[in-house]
Amino acid sequence: QVQLVESGGGLVEPGGSLRLSCAASASISIIGIMGWYRQAPGKQRELVATITEVGGTNYADSVKGRFTISRSGKSVYLQMNNLKPEDTAVYYCTAPFYAAWGQGTQVTVSS
Repeated sequence: QVQLVESGGGLVEPGGSLRLSCAASASISIIGIMGWYRQAPGKQRELVATITEVGGTNYADSVKGRFTISRSGKSVYLQMNNLKPEDTAVYYCTAPFYAAWGQGTQVTVSS
């Protein structure tokens, strides 16, 4: 069973940056593809970005050019730049092959 723990959320002003981290209980090379999703109040959970075990990435159109997903060892990261109020949500790390989700970390973008 794979366990995931997110960290790095917080309150930031529009245009600011945050870096989210996801610590996995096993090597990313074993877990395979991993991703970040987010869920805003009253909305469905949506895909933000994914990264494969060989480093291939995919992004939602709404975050392309602003967010970067990366991985190292047992961790996956989401660097978020030029944050907008509409990026406010709970962000979740996931390992789809293992149906594993983290507990989520709140990101709030507000002045």
